[in-house]
Amino acid sequence: MYRYDEFDHAFVSERVEQFRDQVQRRLSGELAEDAFKPLRLMNGVYLQLHAYMLRIAIPYGTLSARQLRMLAHIARTYDRGYGHFTTRQNLQFNWPKLSDIPDALADLASVEMHALQTSGNCIRNVTADHFAGAAADEIADPRPYAEILRQWSSVHPEFSFLPRKFKIAVTGAERDRAAIQVHDIGLHLKKNDKGEIGFAVYVGGGQGRTPMIAKLIRDFLPEEDLLSYTTAIVRVYNLHGRRDNKYKARIKILVHETGAEELARQVEAEFAALKDSELKLPEQDVEAIAAYFALPDLPERAEGWENLARWKKADPAFARWVQQNVQPHKNPDYGMVTISLKPIGGIPGDATDAQMDAVADLAEEYAFDEIRVSHEQNLILPHVALADLEAVYRGLVAINLAEANAGLITDIIACPGLDYCALANARSIPVAQEISRRFGSPERQAEIGELKIKISGCINACGHHHVGHIGLLGVEKKGAELYQITLGGSGDEHTSIGEIIGRGFEPDRVTDAIETIVDTYLGLRLEQSETFLAAYRRVGPQPFKDALYGSAAEAA
Repeated sequence: MYRYDEFDHAFVSERVEQFRDQVQRRLSGELAEDAFKPLRLMNGVYLQLHAYMLRIAIPYGTLSARQLRMLAHIARTYDRGYGHFTTRQNLQFNWPKLSDIPDALADLASVEMHALQTSGNCIRNVTADHFAGAAADEIADPRPYAEILRQWSSVHPEFSFLPRKFKIAVTGAERDRAAIQVHDIGLHLKKNDKGEIGFAVYVGGGQGRTPMIAKLIRDFLPEEDLLSYTTAIVRVYNLHGRRDNKYKARIKILVHETGAEELARQVEAEFAALKDSELKLPEQDVEAIAAYFALPDLPERAEGWENLARWKKADPAFARWVQQNVQPHKNPDYGMVTISLKPIGGIPGDATDAQMDAVADLAEEYAFDEIRVSHEQNLILPHVALADLEAVYRGLVAINLAEANAGLITDIIACPGLDYCALANARSIPVAQEISRRFGSPERQAEIGELKIKISGCINACGHHHVGHIGLLGVEKKGAELYQITLGGSGDEHTSIGEIIGRGFEPDRVTDAIETIVDTYLGLRLEQSETFLAAYRRVGPQPFKDALYGSAAEAA
């Protein structure tokens, strides 16, 4: 895990004290809200529907036990005893007092954390595969490159005031678990015929008002050219991105209007002037950063296989949890554990201070002091010996976080929605809770299999509804909440944007509509192993429209 150097410590501490002074001036009336707004946004402070919100950066979703305990401390001390993990691998506190935020930021700085660039028209938190460094199918660990990009982009003088916010994601396995094709820049680590590390480069993806899938503009970018090529992309965007209309300001619109080939030509021309500059990455610098992310020394734990078989036979609930929430590690004596923050009927992505403290304890004792945050709003213990799985499971049962539903219908992504967000048109949380309760039976979930539901309370798509197998978008119509349903979306290596299936549903009819969709799928799948997404792509939307609306005319 990356550790701050002297510059990092000094810089973050100075920013905290600078913001403390700005807050005092705001509270005294010396600064008006209009003048204060850009200052608070630079420090991750939003003004939401009911209160200020503080968004904490968790670079590439990696935390230590000490850092997670600090987040628990902040939840207890400055908020209402919980935090909300987001689809950007960050954490939000929804109820801090403005006067307390500088103290919270100072506490964060003491454990090498901050809230910088979690807002504003800058390069936001760089995200990565939550199984990075541990996955059995990984080509290379993407986190060193995410850290290099973080260091390069932090308060970058040229890119601090872009036309619009800018998001980068990196993945290191053939299976894309970082949704890189719906990012402004997506980087897919790969090896060429010589075994050299490089990147496939995607540009112009995004969700929101105008969802688009990123275009591949470089099939293989050598590792040493990462910063120079990324700089070239952002320079072209900074020069030509629209500033007259915020709804058309993202790079995806520039790619669409310019054309991917022309944009790639402009990027290559800019890159030609940069590739031999000081931005070229020396191999020794890459190795130095990579050393921070070295795999822990994992002792042999061969007894785990025999113990695991015995425990699974004795406890069906534990067996379900292992099957659904534990993935293969590159070391066969270990597994990667998903801690579901989606208990049946719970609020997706929320964790209490007590739960965060308990997970930190488990990470320290059983997972080499490491926790990950996934963009699916769950936590991960990336290195757990099979021999320790039963102890970890019992610890999670004690804090109501042992739901065996990773990747299933109740593992719902949802934004905070109208319960918190001033931009929202509809509530995401109650809808997610009702769907979770309706499909909460372990047997029902197992029968349905992999199915990703994602819910956004407005067109900004913070809940990633566009890439949900089933997506729900809350809209306002004639003063009432309505939920539009999309089907067939996916955020993996075969990214697709969901299709709007027909007219929307009132809040009290949404869950019944989801049940109709699920029952239709179960009736048409060829075999139990055919997933919802595979079945939808095979048959198309019409059977689901017929089931929901009875006729194409009614769906219009």
